[in-house]
Amino acid sequence: MIHMTTFIAIVCVGLTTYLTRILGYLLLKNKHLSKRTTRILQVIPGCVLISVIAPYFVTDQPANLIAIIITLFAACYFSLLPTVLISIIATGILRYFML
Repeated sequence: MIHMTTFIAIVCVGLTTYLTRILGYLLLKNKHLSKRTTRILQVIPGCVLISVIAPYFVTDQPANLIAIIITLFAACYFSLLPTVLISIIATGILRYFML
């Protein structure tokens, strides 16, 4: 059973993500952006992802470190969706057995 606060947090994060995408489109749809600005806007999602993942690179928990290695290995051989699935499964299994 999911807690109501968890559900509300998930809905709020989803709405925030959706609103930032829609507002960005609405605010920039009639603007002419330079090539540099366009390139920066294309790179931002990767930067945000790295900022979320980066703290796990300095963790002292072996399960997280092994999961990162598995994820990097998977990313070298698979596309995004299989890599994400492998990462989630590996992290779950490792945390279950090692923590």
